[in-house]
Amino acid sequence: MPPVTSSNTRPPVVDTDPADPHVIATRAWLDKAVIGLNLCPFAKAVHVGGRVRYRVSAATTVDALLADLGDELNLLAATDAESIDTTLLIHPQVLGDFLDYNDFLDVADAALDALGLADVLQVASFHPHYQFADTEADDISNYTNRSPYPTLHLLRHASVDRAVQAFPDAAAIFDNNIATLRRLGHAGWQRLMRDDDAGAEPPA
Repeated sequence: MPPVTSSNTRPPVVDTDPADPHVIATRAWLDKAVIGLNLCPFAKAVHVGGRVRYRVSAATTVDALLADLGDELNLLAATDAESIDTTLLIHPQVLGDFLDYNDFLDVADAALDALGLADVLQVASFHPHYQFADTEADDISNYTNRSPYPTLHLLRHASVDRAVQAFPDAAAIFDNNIATLRRLGHAGWQRLMRDDDAGAEPPA
């Protein structure tokens, strides 16, 4: 696997068309699940403020994805947070197998180190087949991290730190999310994610 390099050795990063179906599906998931179910209390502000960047990678190999990841990490680090606070790098054509995707997260962390950005940025994980350790594949708790497509979430440490400080009980978020999804259930999740249920209310 080739080392990740600075983006100045590659063509300029191209923005993804907002009408791209992968972006539309990811935005709908963000609206309905991540924000609608309050799975991430920090997401709404950057979403409403238009500070989430959506990039759909055309990569079909791990090496090509790594190159795109390097580009996006460099771009995020070089851009003011008021313009782009966080990036969702969607890669529908590679790492569809969750175990392969999970292994790639170590590669992503190594890329942060190689670029000298480990103290500035971090990479979080979302996948259609996400599975926490010691859970069954169909455990509803896995849906806290299940996105429409394999996705790498690029975050600023500073933004995460501020969000955690502003939230009185950040440590309880994971447990709250599991409780929310258990109340919702698989059938409720499917209803929530259907196009005709865009206005459905989250469970009480």
